[in-house]
Amino acid sequence: MQTNTPLWKRIRLTRRSRIALVTTGAVVAVAGVAAPLTILNRNEGTRASLVIPEGWRARQVYAAIDKALRLPPGSTRKSLTKAHLDLPKSAEGNPEGYLFPATYPISERTTPQSLLRYMVSTAKKRFSGVTVAAGAPRSAMNGYRTVTIASIVQAEAATPADMRKVARVVFNRLERGMPLQMDSTLNYAMNRFTLDTTTADTRIDSLYNSYQRMGLPPTPIANPGEDALRAVLNPTPGDWLYFVTVKPGDTRFTGSYEEQQRNVAEFNRLRAGKSPPH
Repeated sequence: MQTNTPLWKRIRLTRRSRIALVTTGAVVAVAGVAAPLTILNRNEGTRASLVIPEGWRARQVYAAIDKALRLPPGSTRKSLTKAHLDLPKSAEGNPEGYLFPATYPISERTTPQSLLRYMVSTAKKRFSGVTVAAGAPRSAMNGYRTVTIASIVQAEAATPADMRKVARVVFNRLERGMPLQMDSTLNYAMNRFTLDTTTADTRIDSLYNSYQRMGLPPTPIANPGEDALRAVLNPTPGDWLYFVTVKPGDTRFTGSYEEQQRNVAEFNRLRAGKSPPH
């Protein structure tokens, strides 16, 4: 890669990295989450509750509802048009981002439509109850945009503190006209959960490929919880543009490309079990 290539084209971001390779000036950072399992709690009698974890995608929620209600696969997705969900106009009927992570009671009378409406109603109530803090960038105030950023933050960070910093990285990159280069959006585009991201992956043609396209993806990429939304509305002040998880519990944020390279090099050493150079 030529040395005059802009920095934002020569570095990628990561959160819970497992492998990172430095090749021709590029950091190929690997991040991802394992596909979560459906959780169905059976209580006394015939009553049950469905637990939707933070960060699940809509298709996972649909599958969980199908399983919980003992319906054929695909039944909940097909019921979307009948549910008449109270979504923002910007969502264009897509509930991604508004199927709020929570525990929902299930009875013999529960239908996919009623459960989806319950989730969307819960999202609107919870999101409206989150206080807008003074540190929130003006650009985050559009509701749908805020939920979209929160979904990225949810996917990229493991703790509330890191969520606030990741949110700042997102805003810093957007404000500087840099692509987000988030593996979470790429995984969403490829309908997968993986720890491996290749250079070829970053070249796919998708509106969700934040390596190739500027700005935010067209929709949320998951269903965020309140912590992620609060992070977007109150990001930690900082000039960070990059971050990498060097080891569990040690995610490092920086505005320096050179420091990011050092952090990635340390991560590679730790993974390889090598001692630091003297």
